[in-house]
Amino acid sequence: MTGIASEVYGPDRGTVVEAEGVRLDTFLDGPDGGEVVLLISGLSRQRIEWPAALPRALHVAGLRTLTVDNRDVGRSTKLSDAPGDGPPYLLADMAADHAAVLDHHGIGRAHVAGMSMGGMIAQQLTIDHPDRVVSLTSVMSTTGARDAGRPSEEAMAVLTRPAPTERAAFLDHAVESARVIGSPGLVDEAAVRERAAAAFDRGVDPKGIMRQLQAIMAGGDRSAALADVEVPTLVLHGDADPLVTPSGAEATAAAVPGARLHWLAGMGHDLPAAFLPEIVGALVGHTRDASRRG
Repeated sequence: MTGIASEVYGPDRGTVVEAEGVRLDTFLDGPDGGEVVLLISGLSRQRIEWPAALPRALHVAGLRTLTVDNRDVGRSTKLSDAPGDGPPYLLADMAADHAAVLDHHGIGRAHVAGMSMGGMIAQQLTIDHPDRVVSLTSVMSTTGARDAGRPSEEAMAVLTRPAPTERAAFLDHAVESARVIGSPGLVDEAAVRERAAAAFDRGVDPKGIMRQLQAIMAGGDRSAALADVEVPTLVLHGDADPLVTPSGAEATAAAVPGARLHWLAGMGHDLPAAFLPEIVGALVGHTRDASRRG
Protein backbone atom coordinates (compact mmCIF):
# COMPACT_ATOMS: atom_id res chain seq x y z
CA MET A 1 0.00 0.00 0.00
CA THR A 2 2.38 2.67 -1.18
CA GLY A 3 1.58 6.05 0.27
CA ILE A 4 -0.47 4.72 3.19
CA ALA A 5 0.82 6.08 6.49
CA SER A 6 1.90 3.98 9.45
CA GLU A 7 -1.59 3.64 10.94
CA VAL A 8 -2.29 0.91 8.37
CA TYR A 9 -0.52 -2.34 9.18
CA GLY A 10 0.91 -4.76 6.64
CA PRO A 11 0.80 -5.12 2.86
CA ASP A 12 -2.33 -4.90 0.75
CA ARG A 13 -2.04 -8.54 -0.28
CA GLY A 14 -0.52 -11.25 1.87
CA THR A 15 -0.29 -15.03 1.80
CA VAL A 16 -3.54 -16.69 0.73
CA VAL A 17 -4.60 -19.76 2.71
CA GLU A 18 -7.27 -22.22 1.54
CA ALA A 19 -9.56 -23.49 4.30
CA GLU A 20 -12.53 -25.71 3.37
CA GLY A 21 -13.30 -23.72 0.24
CA VAL A 22 -12.64 -20.33 1.86
CA ARG A 23 -9.65 -18.24 0.82
CA LEU A 24 -8.11 -16.26 3.68
CA ASP A 25 -5.61 -13.44 3.23
CA THR A 26 -2.91 -13.63 5.93
CA PHE A 27 0.28 -11.84 6.95
CA LEU A 28 3.03 -13.37 9.11
CA ASP A 29 5.52 -10.79 10.35
CA GLY A 30 8.19 -10.23 12.95
CA PRO A 31 11.55 -11.66 14.03
CA ASP A 32 12.57 -15.11 12.86
CA GLY A 33 12.34 -17.66 15.62
CA GLY A 34 9.93 -15.67 17.74
CA GLU A 35 6.83 -17.24 19.22
CA VAL A 36 3.71 -16.38 17.25
CA VAL A 37 0.81 -14.24 18.44
CA LEU A 38 -2.28 -14.86 16.31
CA LEU A 39 -4.21 -11.58 16.29
CA ILE A 40 -7.88 -12.18 15.45
CA SER A 41 -9.82 -9.17 14.21
CA GLY A 42 -13.31 -8.10 15.24
CA LEU A 43 -16.59 -7.61 13.42
CA SER A 44 -16.00 -6.05 9.97
CA ARG A 45 -12.32 -5.40 10.75
CA GLN A 46 -9.59 -6.31 8.30
CA ARG A 47 -6.12 -7.46 9.27
CA ILE A 48 -4.64 -4.12 8.18
CA GLU A 49 -6.76 -2.28 10.76
CA TRP A 50 -4.73 -3.27 13.81
CA PRO A 51 -2.98 -0.09 15.02
CA ALA A 52 0.44 -0.55 13.43
CA ALA A 53 2.21 0.33 16.66
CA LEU A 54 0.78 -2.77 18.38
CA PRO A 55 2.29 -5.55 16.23
CA ARG A 56 5.49 -3.56 15.86
CA ALA A 57 5.85 -3.35 19.63
CA LEU A 58 5.28 -7.10 19.85
CA HIS A 59 8.05 -7.58 17.30
CA VAL A 60 10.41 -5.48 19.41
CA ALA A 61 9.60 -7.82 22.30
CA GLY A 62 10.72 -10.76 20.16
CA LEU A 63 7.30 -12.05 19.14
CA ARG A 64 5.97 -12.71 15.65
CA THR A 65 2.45 -11.73 14.64
CA LEU A 66 -0.02 -13.47 12.35
CA THR A 67 -2.95 -11.38 11.14
CA VAL A 68 -5.85 -12.60 9.02
CA ASP A 69 -8.74 -11.20 7.02
CA ASN A 70 -11.68 -13.14 8.44
CA ARG A 71 -14.10 -14.61 5.92
CA ASP A 72 -16.38 -11.92 4.48
CA VAL A 73 -13.92 -9.02 4.82
CA GLY A 74 -10.93 -7.61 2.96
CA ARG A 75 -9.19 -9.90 0.50
CA SER A 76 -10.75 -13.06 1.92
CA THR A 77 -13.73 -14.91 0.44
CA LYS A 78 -17.11 -13.19 0.54
CA LEU A 79 -19.91 -15.70 1.05
CA SER A 80 -22.55 -13.77 -0.85
CA ASP A 81 -24.05 -16.92 -2.37
CA ALA A 82 -24.46 -18.80 0.90
CA PRO A 83 -27.76 -20.75 0.84
CA GLY A 84 -30.57 -20.75 3.37
CA ASP A 85 -32.17 -18.28 5.75
CA GLY A 86 -30.05 -19.07 8.81
CA PRO A 87 -26.46 -18.03 9.49
CA PRO A 88 -24.26 -19.32 6.65
CA TYR A 89 -21.49 -20.12 9.13
CA LEU A 90 -20.75 -20.13 12.85
CA LEU A 91 -17.98 -18.84 15.09
CA ALA A 92 -16.76 -22.45 15.17
CA ASP A 93 -16.22 -22.29 11.40
CA MET A 94 -14.23 -19.07 11.80
CA ALA A 95 -12.17 -20.71 14.55
CA ALA A 96 -11.49 -23.62 12.19
CA ASP A 97 -10.34 -21.09 9.59
CA HIS A 98 -7.67 -19.88 11.98
CA ALA A 99 -6.56 -23.42 12.81
CA ALA A 100 -6.10 -23.95 9.05
CA VAL A 101 -4.09 -20.73 8.84
CA LEU A 102 -1.77 -22.03 11.57
CA ASP A 103 -1.43 -25.30 9.62
CA HIS A 104 -0.54 -23.48 6.41
CA HIS A 105 2.18 -21.43 8.09
CA GLY A 106 3.61 -24.48 9.87
CA ILE A 107 2.73 -23.18 13.34
CA GLY A 108 1.90 -25.93 15.80
CA ARG A 109 0.86 -23.69 18.68
CA ALA A 110 0.40 -19.96 19.05
CA HIS A 111 -0.54 -17.36 21.58
CA VAL A 112 -4.05 -16.34 20.54
CA ALA A 113 -5.40 -12.83 21.08
CA GLY A 114 -8.73 -11.65 19.70
CA MET A 115 -10.55 -8.34 19.85
CA SER A 116 -14.35 -8.14 20.19
CA MET A 117 -15.75 -10.73 17.73
CA GLY A 118 -12.14 -11.82 17.40
CA GLY A 119 -12.14 -12.53 21.13
CA MET A 120 -15.16 -14.77 20.64
CA ILE A 121 -13.36 -16.59 17.83
CA ALA A 122 -10.25 -16.87 20.02
CA GLN A 123 -12.34 -18.40 22.81
CA GLN A 124 -13.91 -20.85 20.35
CA LEU A 125 -10.51 -21.76 18.90
CA THR A 126 -9.25 -22.51 22.40
CA ILE A 127 -12.34 -24.62 23.12
CA ASP A 128 -12.28 -26.56 19.84
CA HIS A 129 -8.53 -26.78 19.23
CA PRO A 130 -6.87 -26.58 22.67
CA ASP A 131 -3.69 -28.23 21.41
CA ARG A 132 -3.06 -25.23 19.11
CA VAL A 133 -3.16 -22.57 21.85
CA VAL A 134 -0.33 -21.61 24.21
CA SER A 135 -2.23 -18.74 25.80
CA LEU A 136 -5.55 -16.96 25.31
CA THR A 137 -6.11 -13.21 25.47
CA SER A 138 -9.71 -12.05 25.15
CA VAL A 139 -9.86 -8.32 24.41
CA MET A 140 -13.10 -6.30 24.83
CA SER A 141 -15.12 -9.46 24.29
CA THR A 142 -17.65 -11.68 26.07
CA THR A 143 -18.86 -15.25 26.53
CA GLY A 144 -22.08 -15.11 24.52
CA ALA A 145 -24.21 -15.24 27.66
CA ARG A 146 -27.35 -13.18 27.06
CA ASP A 147 -26.92 -11.01 30.14
CA ALA A 148 -23.19 -10.30 29.66
CA GLY A 149 -21.63 -7.41 27.78
CA ARG A 150 -24.88 -6.05 26.39
CA PRO A 151 -24.32 -2.86 24.35
CA SER A 152 -25.80 0.50 25.17
CA GLU A 153 -28.75 1.56 23.03
CA GLU A 154 -26.61 4.04 21.11
CA ALA A 155 -23.85 1.49 20.54
CA MET A 156 -26.37 -1.10 19.34
CA ALA A 157 -27.59 1.39 16.75
CA VAL A 158 -24.01 1.70 15.48
CA LEU A 159 -23.57 -2.07 15.42
CA THR A 160 -26.66 -2.72 13.34
CA ARG A 161 -26.50 0.27 10.98
CA PRO A 162 -25.45 -0.88 7.48
CA ALA A 163 -22.20 0.64 6.25
CA PRO A 164 -22.49 2.85 3.14
CA THR A 165 -21.21 1.54 -0.16
CA GLU A 166 -19.90 4.90 -1.40
CA ARG A 167 -16.31 5.68 -0.36
CA ALA A 168 -16.68 9.14 1.18
CA ALA A 169 -19.81 8.11 3.07
CA PHE A 170 -18.08 4.94 4.28
CA LEU A 171 -15.25 7.00 5.78
CA ASP A 172 -17.71 9.38 7.43
CA HIS A 173 -19.60 6.38 8.81
CA ALA A 174 -16.39 4.98 10.34
CA VAL A 175 -15.65 8.28 12.10
CA GLU A 176 -19.22 8.68 13.34
CA SER A 177 -19.18 5.14 14.72
CA ALA A 178 -15.84 5.71 16.45
CA ARG A 179 -17.26 8.79 18.18
CA VAL A 180 -19.96 6.61 19.72
CA ILE A 181 -18.02 3.50 20.72
CA GLY A 182 -14.46 4.79 21.01
CA SER A 183 -12.55 5.92 24.10
CA PRO A 184 -13.95 9.23 25.39
CA GLY A 185 -11.70 12.11 24.35
CA LEU A 186 -9.15 9.84 22.67
CA VAL A 187 -10.61 9.06 19.25
CA ASP A 188 -8.03 9.90 16.57
CA GLU A 189 -10.40 10.71 13.72
CA ALA A 190 -7.60 11.05 11.16
CA ALA A 191 -6.32 7.57 12.02
CA VAL A 192 -9.86 6.13 11.88
CA ARG A 193 -10.42 7.71 8.49
CA GLU A 194 -7.07 6.45 7.19
CA ARG A 195 -7.70 2.86 8.21
CA ALA A 196 -11.25 3.01 6.86
CA ALA A 197 -9.98 4.29 3.51
CA ALA A 198 -7.48 1.44 3.25
CA ALA A 199 -10.16 -1.09 4.21
CA PHE A 200 -12.63 0.28 1.66
CA ASP A 201 -10.03 0.12 -1.10
CA ARG A 202 -9.26 -3.53 -0.28
CA GLY A 203 -12.92 -4.51 -0.42
CA VAL A 204 -15.92 -4.16 1.86
CA ASP A 205 -19.22 -6.04 1.76
CA PRO A 206 -21.93 -4.68 4.10
CA LYS A 207 -23.90 -7.92 3.71
CA GLY A 208 -20.78 -9.83 4.71
CA ILE A 209 -20.64 -7.85 7.93
CA MET A 210 -24.24 -8.83 8.62
CA ARG A 211 -23.27 -12.48 8.05
CA GLN A 212 -20.51 -12.12 10.64
CA LEU A 213 -23.05 -10.59 13.01
CA GLN A 214 -25.35 -13.56 12.40
CA ALA A 215 -22.48 -15.88 13.40
CA ILE A 216 -22.07 -13.95 16.64
CA MET A 217 -25.79 -14.10 17.41
CA ALA A 218 -25.90 -17.84 16.69
CA GLY A 219 -22.80 -18.55 18.76
CA GLY A 220 -24.62 -19.27 22.00
CA ASP A 221 -23.20 -19.15 25.50
CA ARG A 222 -19.63 -20.47 25.71
CA SER A 223 -19.45 -20.26 29.52
CA ALA A 224 -19.72 -23.99 30.21
CA ALA A 225 -17.12 -24.86 27.57
CA LEU A 226 -14.80 -22.11 28.80
CA ALA A 227 -14.82 -23.77 32.22
CA ASP A 228 -12.69 -26.53 30.67
CA VAL A 229 -10.05 -24.16 29.27
CA GLU A 230 -6.66 -24.95 30.78
CA VAL A 231 -4.35 -22.50 29.03
CA PRO A 232 -3.31 -19.26 30.77
CA THR A 233 -5.97 -16.65 30.00
CA LEU A 234 -5.87 -12.86 30.12
CA VAL A 235 -8.98 -10.70 29.80
CA LEU A 236 -8.35 -7.11 28.67
CA HIS A 237 -11.24 -4.67 28.70
CA GLY A 238 -11.90 -0.95 28.83
CA ASP A 239 -14.15 0.16 31.65
CA ALA A 240 -15.74 2.76 29.33
CA ASP A 241 -16.70 0.29 26.59
CA PRO A 242 -20.31 0.92 25.44
CA LEU A 243 -20.41 -1.79 22.76
CA VAL A 244 -19.29 -4.80 24.78
CA THR A 245 -19.95 -3.44 28.23
CA PRO A 246 -17.71 -4.42 31.17
CA SER A 247 -19.96 -7.25 32.33
CA GLY A 248 -18.68 -9.14 29.27
CA ALA A 249 -15.16 -9.07 30.68
CA GLU A 250 -16.39 -10.08 34.12
CA ALA A 251 -18.29 -13.03 32.65
CA THR A 252 -15.26 -14.16 30.63
CA ALA A 253 -12.89 -13.95 33.58
CA ALA A 254 -15.39 -15.81 35.78
CA ALA A 255 -15.88 -18.56 33.19
CA VAL A 256 -12.22 -19.47 32.62
CA PRO A 257 -10.46 -21.01 35.61
CA GLY A 258 -7.54 -18.86 36.74
CA ALA A 259 -8.18 -16.11 34.19
CA ARG A 260 -6.70 -12.72 35.00
CA LEU A 261 -8.81 -9.61 34.38
CA HIS A 262 -6.96 -6.41 33.47
CA TRP A 263 -9.05 -3.24 33.33
CA LEU A 264 -8.04 -0.36 31.07
CA ALA A 265 -9.38 2.70 32.82
CA GLY A 266 -11.14 5.08 30.45
CA MET A 267 -10.84 2.91 27.32
CA GLY A 268 -13.85 2.34 25.07
CA HIS A 269 -14.30 -0.13 22.23
CA ASP A 270 -11.11 0.71 20.35
CA LEU A 271 -7.34 0.60 20.74
CA PRO A 272 -6.21 4.23 21.08
CA ALA A 273 -2.51 5.06 21.04
CA ALA A 274 -2.56 6.20 24.65
CA PHE A 275 -3.40 2.67 25.82
CA LEU A 276 -1.06 0.69 23.57
CA PRO A 277 1.92 0.63 25.99
CA GLU A 278 -0.29 -0.80 28.74
CA ILE A 279 -1.92 -3.30 26.36
CA VAL A 280 1.40 -4.43 24.90
CA GLY A 281 2.97 -4.71 28.36
CA ALA A 282 0.12 -6.87 29.61
CA LEU A 283 0.12 -9.05 26.49
CA VAL A 284 3.89 -9.55 26.42
CA GLY A 285 3.98 -10.39 30.12
CA HIS A 286 1.14 -12.84 29.65
CA THR A 287 2.80 -14.64 26.73
CA ARG A 288 6.09 -14.92 28.61
CA ASP A 289 4.39 -16.32 31.70
CA ALA A 290 2.50 -18.83 29.57
CA SER A 291 5.64 -19.93 27.74
CA ARG A 292 7.47 -20.50 31.02
CA ARG A 293 4.63 -22.75 32.15
CA GLY A 294 5.06 -24.75 28.94
